Amino acid sequence: MRLLEAIKPLTPGQEELLNTLNNSEYEIVGIFGPTGSGKSLLSLAYGIDAINDGKYKKLVVVKPMIDVTTGEELTIAKAGPQYIELIKSYITDVLGPFTTWDTIAKYIDEGKLIFVDTHYLKGRTFDESLIFIDDAQSIKVESLIELLLRVGRNSRLIIAADPIFQTLRSKEISNTSSLLRDVLVGESKAKVVDLGIKDIVRVGAKRGIKLVLEYLMRSRSLSENELKSLEVVRAHAPDADIVTIVDLDEDVKKYELPSEHIPNLLVITKQGHLGRLVGKGGERINTMEKDLNKKIRAVELTLDFTQLIRALHPISWIWKRVKDVDFVGTYLVVKMPSDFLGPFIGQRGSYIRFLDSVIRRLLGVGVKIIPIEESEEKTKEKPRKSKR
Repeated sequence: MRLLEAIKPLTPGQEELLNTLNNSEYEIVGIFGPTGSGKSLLSLAYGIDAINDGKYKKLVVVKPMIDVTTGEELTIAKAGPQYIELIKSYITDVLGPFTTWDTIAKYIDEGKLIFVDTHYLKGRTFDESLIFIDDAQSIKVESLIELLLRVGRNSRLIIAADPIFQTLRSKEISNTSSLLRDVLVGESKAKVVDLGIKDIVRVGAKRGIKLVLEYLMRSRSLSENELKSLEVVRAHAPDADIVTIVDLDEDVKKYELPSEHIPNLLVITKQGHLGRLVGKGGERINTMEKDLNKKIRAVELTLDFTQLIRALHPISWIWKRVKDVDFVGTYLVVKMPSDFLGPFIGQRGSYIRFLDSVIRRLLGVGVKIIPIEESEEKTKEKPRKSKR
């Protein structure tokens, strides 16, 4: 049985990826999304099926082995036998539920499955091969260019990278995957598939990204006003776990926004602690606002970024029109019907620039908006019967 027949896509993003892999018109497939979203699983399963079906003679896997403590990439020369063990663990972790190591070892012995160290590429050419580059964000630009040069005749290239997690951890590391994605978007016979947090199916991966977000917010430097406000908030809600607090007044003035519709402070709590902050009937947050003479809005830290947009946007009802908020590449992207772009963006783009500024302060990533077209069926109203 083919491996992909045993793997069912669990999200719309994974389904799009599977359809793209099965479409031979695309000579290059770029897959960009967070860890745990199925990039490696679907790509490797497709690769094994492809060599079994005779579409390609070889499946060439390029996977950098990174020491998570030092950040150093391990090479065959440095790691020796350990390098092979790491490769074996990588394959069995990804494909273990669907095939055996003996089957994988058979492909290796027959020369159908090859693992390539990114440091030793000179003089190599991969003809009639499917080349899969995994964790491309951890590969140096020079090695990526060298890999592209090694793609020979009747070959296909699949590139997978995680710009989201790497962006949150380190902007410097994420530049490679971000630029690579931008290049592939405009490349002929190439298709980019963006996976987001909603496509993560591994529970640990979701927890990991949430912890990274919390770490970023907790570790951000607070202004003097934010520190003073935080003291007041904690004094009135000592049992509420406050992740961070953001003073919005400066951004409101900068973008000339209607201050009556925007809070002065945004408080972010750990999930499950919002009620403790607000208090029964809102008495706690009301007291904070009186003491600070500021309007406060609070949200819980979750992976539902729609709530964050709702808390910040000057128009109270606009969040109801938002169809999706998720990471795409290295941006937090808001998708909504094109009919509502004007109210969302604001005059001279003031609202979207305000959101972008605040989210950058919180997460270090910008905000983009993508219009979507909605096919709405208009129902014909039945004529009312007149009374005689």
